[in-house]
Formats: sequence, structure tokens, C-alpha cells
Amino acid sequence: MLNWKNYFRQSSIRLIDGTGLSINPSAMDEFAIDDALALSVSNQTSPPVIRLWTHNNTIVLGIPDSRIPYKNEAITFLQQQGYRAVVRNSGGLAVVLDHGVLNVSLLLADGEEIGIHEGYEIMVSFIKDILQDETNTIEAYEIVGSYCPGDYDLSINGKKFAGISQRRVRNGVAVQIYIAVEGDGQERAKLIQEFYRKGLQAETSKFDYPTVVPDTMRSLSQLLNKAITVDEMKQKVTDYLTNYSFEWTSSTLTEEERATYHKRKQHMIDRNKKALGDLV
Repeated sequence: MLNWKNYFRQSSIRLIDGTGLSINPSAMDEFAIDDALALSVSNQTSPPVIRLWTHNNTIVLGIPDSRIPYKNEAITFLQQQGYRAVVRNSGGLAVVLDHGVLNVSLLLADGEEIGIHEGYEIMVSFIKDILQDETNTIEAYEIVGSYCPGDYDLSINGKKFAGISQRRVRNGVAVQIYIAVEGDGQERAKLIQEFYRKGLQAETSKFDYPTVVPDTMRSLSQLLNKAITVDEMKQKVTDYLTNYSFEWTSSTLTEEERATYHKRKQHMIDRNKKALGDLV
């Protein structure tokens, strides 16, 4: 397993908590911001970035999810439950975002040298270090029955609490993880289970959508049998950077990054209109 520290020790780190935008951001804003930061890192106008963000009541869909046979019925169901559907620009399938889910993005240069597996391993190493005072039992392997399953699902005792995706922008790498910190992981999984049930209606599909088994998923608080908040998880990140003598500064977007963000946000809007039409 790679050590994430090797990729962050060479320079100072920008730590960005939230979006830094004055508007009420959507998940489309979040992905556009990561694109802007990945480009800055790629262009070497920014050091590596660690970004922390949350977003309320959104189901982030993968491209295959936007092509599910009964898309209208499935997304209408999500909307009736109080969730907005947004199609992501990175890999993966449907995941639940709410105020109990912390998203972490690691933004690095040298994408030509950092392979796909290496990107995942960097994030796994990072999360294990941040949570080392809480547990040493985190494992990374696919949890069959979880939503958005992948080879680097993070779990404790076989129950998934986090999933990782990646996006490459020029030579910049955005490794993104959602961590279900608070709340009920099974209830979140039931929501995605029903999304696929309504979207497939027992039809055979060319794409192999996951069969979600809610019992495979938990929140970190549930797994540790300890109430941990998103704010406490954020504090763990800053405490770790400080305690292990990293050079880091709190930051917001530069003017150039804001300009790039606006362009990338329009790309996200166009992508979602194309994929979801009037359901956006």
C-alpha cells in the first residue's frame, strides 16, 4: 500500500473546507470546483490540495444510472423522498450525500505517474492515518451488496462506510471519497435499493446494476459504536496535519480558479441536461 505522505511532503498543502462560494452550492458546484483545483495543481500554480465538503440530500448518479430503463420513475421517486439527482463527472454509480456524509478530495499533480490503483491507494492510506486513533481494522476491498461497489470500498468487519472515485483533468488527479460519518448507513442503502428497483422494474438490462443489500452498509459512528460528527472528522484532518508537522494553510479559490470553476460548472449543467432532461 502506498503512503499518502510521500505525495504531500514535498510542498505546503492547501486545505479548503467547503466551497468558498457565496452562493448556496449544489453537488454540480462541488465537482466543478474539484476540476478547477485539479487544473491549478496540474499547471503547478497550486500545491497539492485537501478539500472537505458536505452537501445536503443529493443522490449523485453515475452515467449508467442516468440510462436505467425506467429513469423517470426512479428519479421521481428520489425527488419525492426530498433528494435531488445529479450526474457526476467521475466514475462510479449512485451514492447518497447528506449532512452526515463527509466528502474529501485529494488533488495532486503528476497524473501520468500516478496510476489509477495508486490514486486509490493514496486515499486509503490517508483515511487509515486520519482514523488511526479510532480503529486499525479498516480494510479496502469490494463489498458485494453495497451501493457503488468497487475494489477500494472501505469497511470495518465487512460493513462498508466509504467509497472512492477518481477523475483526471489534464495532468491533475482528483481522488474523491465519501465517508458516511453520521446517521444510518442501512437507511441510505435502502434508498438506493429502491431507486434501482423502480428503475429496473425486474427487467434485464445490458448494464449490470448492483443488487443493493442494505445490511452491507453502515456509518462510521455505527461501526465504532461511538458518536462521531462530520465536524469532528474535519478536526481530525487538521489535527493530523498539525501533529505530524505538515506545512499547510487554510485556503479558498483564487480568482483564476473561480473563472475556471464557472466554465466547469456550465459543463456539469450541460452534462446533466443531456443525461436527465427535465428531471434536473
